[in-house]
Amino acid sequence: MDLGDFLWSLLVIYFIVFYFILLFRILGDLFSDHELSGWVKTGWIIFLLVLPFLAIFVYLITRGRGMYVRANERAEAADAAQRDYIKQVAGTSGGGADPATAIAKGHDLLASGAITQAEFEAIKAKALA
Repeated sequence: MDLGDFLWSLLVIYFIVFYFILLFRILGDLFSDHELSGWVKTGWIIFLLVLPFLAIFVYLITRGRGMYVRANERAEAADAAQRDYIKQVAGTSGGGADPATAIAKGHDLLASGAITQAEFEAIKAKALA
């Protein structure tokens, strides 16, 4: 095998991987779009099976912008859910935690031995500030 054959094989492998990435991205977008009916999704899948390259190009041309919008909405929803979870775990809501609740949580941590007296005083000072 000479260098030309190696480079040609590398290029072919690249395009195969690229094809499967596009195919799975399109299938993921199809199944995550709740506005399409089952019949339309089935039609797209059959089109992808029968004429795969043409179907990929047609899908990207006709629904490419929608793919971006739906992916962006999913990312924003995941980010909002993660922020809400972090706020819930941290014990704060949008406007800050109730000082009594923060001090009570700090006292519980102090009683369990998870924090020292100095750390409890810092929590209390922060809650009352």
